[in-house]
Amino acid sequence: MFLDLDTVTDYRRSLFNAIVAPRPIGWISTLDESGHANLAPFSHFNLVSTAPPVLMFSCNAAGDRPEKDTLANVRATREFVANLVTWDLRDAMNQTSLNLPAGVDEFDVAGLEKLPSVKVAPPRVAASPAHLECRLLQIVEIEPTRNGETRSSVVFGSVIGVHLQDEYVDAQGRFDVARTLPLTRLGGSQYATVGSLTELPRPSPPIA
Repeated sequence: MFLDLDTVTDYRRSLFNAIVAPRPIGWISTLDESGHANLAPFSHFNLVSTAPPVLMFSCNAAGDRPEKDTLANVRATREFVANLVTWDLRDAMNQTSLNLPAGVDEFDVAGLEKLPSVKVAPPRVAASPAHLECRLLQIVEIEPTRNGETRSSVVFGSVIGVHLQDEYVDAQGRFDVARTLPLTRLGGSQYATVGSLTELPRPSPPIA
């Protein structure tokens, strides 16, 4: 099967989510200009650089307001926190995906405790084992090119502070991914966490 997206118009947009999977989930906490907290999950999320440390998440245009609250808040305050979603937090994360009126606190809706951040104003999810405090670097707007598409805003944030729960950091200072069981997004409503792990050291160049 080959889909030529310049001519085919009846393909499922969710196809891409099933192919590019699993994807980490950015659980993004923000504050609006009045100080109301917002918490929302984004599966178009990833680390794009480690030196400097930069991550990104992407918002499609909202259907019921000019833009999603997370994006509006980041534009206004230039700050956000990425909270690690674990397998045990999957139901709470799902609750924060509800389309709620602006100003409603998703922390309260999902029954999540807040923790203060250090260098930014948005709170952190207390139950999450890791948090990345971020300052807005830039927003790249991707405009639709075909019928049925919507604008997408890609938010790039500089990581300026890292919080780790001590129990997940080993003696060598490494973060224990296997123990945290990070939640990942697949296609449709499917989610997963880490499976079998293996070590693959980088190969040495062949000897001439």
